[in-house]
Amino acid sequence: MLVTKKAPDFTANAVLADGQIVEDFNLYENIGENGSVLFFYPLDFTFVCPSEIIAFSKRVDEFKERGINVIGVSVDSQFSHFAWRETAVENGGIGRVKYPLVADLSKQISKDYDVLFDESVALRGSFLIDKDGTIRHAVINDLPLGRNIDEMIRMVDTMLFTNEHGEVCPAGWNKGDEGMKPDTNGVADYLAKNENNL
Repeated sequence: MLVTKKAPDFTANAVLADGQIVEDFNLYENIGENGSVLFFYPLDFTFVCPSEIIAFSKRVDEFKERGINVIGVSVDSQFSHFAWRETAVENGGIGRVKYPLVADLSKQISKDYDVLFDESVALRGSFLIDKDGTIRHAVINDLPLGRNIDEMIRMVDTMLFTNEHGEVCPAGWNKGDEGMKPDTNGVADYLAKNENNL
């Protein structure tokens, strides 16, 4: 389990948001002001993956507004990533997504994050990394189960709220909601006011 631990660092080939191919994309050099979302997907030119990749791209500005950089990873090459980005959405491509796609040809990054399935492809792992490199949230889906990108935005909001206020976020918490003080009185106070909404 990686939650509460430092995110395994890596340097790898990647296609950047502007389409440039680089050989030295480093995770820690690309963590945003407040952190990053690192997500793994099985393969380029497949089926569930493009819906997730496009959904992340459509929301990338929401992540950036929160100081969070989005980074995608699969076991494909940087050249495959590039080709998929250059393929129009209506032809099964992902278009020019607005964040980097990392090439994990050796599968070492997938192994380090414990998402490598059957020594072949990465499961749908998503990791919320705090600005200091600590993994604060992780979810791993089986191959046929697509992610909810809005839920990741909600988790970013919970991390930022707890970092700023030192309070905890109860079930179903959304940005703008009341937090809970992490003590007996805080729990009692919160539940007295909000139990019917849980």
